[in-house]
Amino acid sequence: MDIANVVEALKEQRTRIDQAIAALGGLGSPARRGRPPKTGSTSARHMSAAARKRISEAMKQRWAKWHRKSAPKKSAPAKTKARPAMSAAARKKLSDLMKARWAAKKKPA
Repeated sequence: MDIANVVEALKEQRTRIDQAIAALGGLGSPARRGRPPKTGSTSARHMSAAARKRISEAMKQRWAKWHRKSAPKKSAPAKTKARPAMSAAARKKLSDLMKARWAAKKKPA
């Protein structure tokens, strides 16, 4: 029997024994995933009502200032010239031209 094989077997046994001891001792339990458990201490900081109101007012002022700048100017709407009505002959001519274009496009090349 080779000494290297014996040493390797003993290391494997030691690893298994260490794992068994850790499992029995509770040391080998995997870290808990997800939200951490709630603690009894209330070390979280809470904002006072006055501070909340102060911040709220400041944000409202910033919002109003920003929207005041970006609001479109109220001016008289420019009148657009209405197009004259198209005659029936012109409409038919355009229709025929478009039909010819589509037929040429659909035709296999």
